[in-house]
Amino acid sequence: MIEKADEVLEFAELKMEDALSHLQDELKTYRAGKANPDVFASVIVNYYGAATPLPQMSNITTPDAKTMLIQPWDKSMIHAIEKAIMDANLGFTPQNNGEVIRINIPALTEERRRELVKKARGEGETAKVAVRNARREAMEALKKLQKDGLPEDVEKDNEDRVQKLTDKFTKKADEVLEAKEKEIMTV
Repeated sequence: MIEKADEVLEFAELKMEDALSHLQDELKTYRAGKANPDVFASVIVNYYGAATPLPQMSNITTPDAKTMLIQPWDKSMIHAIEKAIMDANLGFTPQNNGEVIRINIPALTEERRRELVKKARGEGETAKVAVRNARREAMEALKKLQKDGLPEDVEKDNEDRVQKLTDKFTKKADEVLEAKEKEIMTV
């Protein structure tokens, strides 16, 4: 019975880690004024009828802090890539020379920075909700185990451990969010 309580804790911690890593992955795609190829992770290109992420069909490099180059492996896809970038509404205007697509990164306006911070906070709140949901599921599982014969003191100890995990991951999410907000607001 105690082993099952440990499994509940491990599962809750795994779900909380997943929520945190999802937050980190989402925040990577936020443009903070300097060239970052991760902003194209969510750009989907119609590649001969198949929806394909841009990084899977081209080489994306940053020759300097204000420029990105996208070099498609199939040169005939340049116009489809340009259309996908425009449709993704990332605030970029792609320019091509027939070989590569060059994107100059404009400086973020104060208003755009505030929008990005608000969007980042929304992602942070989503991650914290996922952490709290994992906590709730773990607490319910522990209560069920207690009904099935788990000693009450063991159940209470495990509830404390779940709460400590929740606090730890909520704090980590806040730290990740705070660092990203600072990065976005730095001119």
